[in-house]
Amino acid sequence: QVQLAESGGGLVQTGGSLTLSCAASGSTFSNYAMGWFRQAPGKEHEFVAAINWTGDRTYVYLNSLKGRFTISRDNAKSTVFLHMNSLKPEDTARYYCNADPYGSLLAGGEGDYWGQGTQVTVSS
Repeated sequence: QVQLAESGGGLVQTGGSLTLSCAASGSTFSNYAMGWFRQAPGKEHEFVAAINWTGDRTYVYLNSLKGRFTISRDNAKSTVFLHMNSLKPEDTARYYCNADPYGSLLAGGEGDYWGQGTQVTVSS
């Protein structure tokens, strides 16, 4: 069973950039499609991005994030990244990493494995 640990969140000004990392352990990382979700207080859980097992297919699901957020992975380091640019106050949320061995993430679903999340706060 895979364990996930996010890092890289913090406070950033509008227009700034952050890269979140999610380190996996306990299982073979390349067996999992990976994704990022976010949730802001009082708002619904949102699917941010997903990447397939080999990293050659990526998806950013929210139109508001296309062109600003990208997802990548390094299977040798068992890590998935979320690169966030041109950050806006509405990007403020807790960001969660998700792992899925079956590929549901690639069709807009969710995997069974979650990290604890990392907080991103964008100041105006």
